[in-house]
Amino acid sequence: MISRAERTVVGEWWWTIDRLLLGALAALMIIGIVLALAASPPVAARLGIADPFHFVHRQVTYLVPALIVLIATSFLSPRNIRRLSLVLFLIFLGLVCATLVIGPEVKGARRWLTLAGVTVQPSEFLKPSFVIIAAWLFSESVRRPEMPGQFFAIALLAMVLTPLVMQPDFGQTMLVSLVWGSLFFLAGLRMIWVIGLGGIGATGLLIAYALVPHVTQRIDRFLDPDSGDTYQIDLAIDSFMNGGWLGQGPGEGTFKNVLPDGHTDFIFAVAGEEFGAILCMIIASLFAFIVLRALLRAMNDEDPFVRFAVAGLAILFGLQSCINMMVNLHMMPAKGMTLPFVSYGGSSLLSLAYGMGMLLALTRRRPRMATLAELERLGTRLGTRKAASPAMPLARAG
Repeated sequence: MISRAERTVVGEWWWTIDRLLLGALAALMIIGIVLALAASPPVAARLGIADPFHFVHRQVTYLVPALIVLIATSFLSPRNIRRLSLVLFLIFLGLVCATLVIGPEVKGARRWLTLAGVTVQPSEFLKPSFVIIAAWLFSESVRRPEMPGQFFAIALLAMVLTPLVMQPDFGQTMLVSLVWGSLFFLAGLRMIWVIGLGGIGATGLLIAYALVPHVTQRIDRFLDPDSGDTYQIDLAIDSFMNGGWLGQGPGEGTFKNVLPDGHTDFIFAVAGEEFGAILCMIIASLFAFIVLRALLRAMNDEDPFVRFAVAGLAILFGLQSCINMMVNLHMMPAKGMTLPFVSYGGSSLLSLAYGMGMLLALTRRRPRMATLAELERLGTRLGTRKAASPAMPLARAG
């Protein structure tokens, strides 16, 4: 055990970190490994890979650097988090733009790059850095009203959305826009901005529906299943129905053998078939606990930057979780988005570790800093006490 009396860096980290948040994240990682054992062998067999646990081994391999990133990032101070995020934001924004030129085209989209033999999706790493920079701009607009922080935040959003739409990646575009809008709302935007931004979002969705064929097909299939192929969604729903409350048992699922992307986008359906609705509710509860606890910590923090940054990272994490689970349950149109820390994927795992590491760092208990108003009140009380104190007795002449 680490003693409270120890003044080491590790000792201070252990006693100031939110250990419940850390434990919930660790539980999701363990569940991810268990579900990878269940879901990935059929995928390996379909792809002709000799090792049935190929994806499990790769998931564990990705998990090691992800844990290092998460723990290392959680040691950072808020100032260092801002500096690191600015550097990484510029790097990955450049890489996202590079995908438009040198990225391979997969299913009509350019979203990936191969760096040193490893395929990465730069937009995954761009999101948490974007949240931190946006939170800093909004906090500065609150702290210093004369600074046009909200204007710069709007320019930042346009800078990120432009290459994402050109890839095209409308799922990430929607996710980034919703998180940014949430931060704008927390920063106290006027009602005219709410109406204007809502109108812009609705217009963008209508344009995408009218001009982008795969967006049109996905929305049409969601609204009218008979209008197109719903094979994947039908299999996911059948998986939940076959699992019932307690599931078929580990390794006993059958729909996973034909379910495409069962180890990534539809791993929640595999969990439902083999372990039942009980495990699905446990997973959803873990996500809800992480988001609500982070929002509670944000609400009680006096630093505007910390409030906005923690809230933004929690909303990003929660929205991505909800989108994945809702797609699996056919509650929204299909979108290729992983279930955080549960789905297989190196880029997703490392970027989530980076984002949650910053969340843990910002929610660490810090010494409470007195505000200027409190210092003035303290000075006034001290001055009053000094004036009211009796005069010092004069020394008698010798």
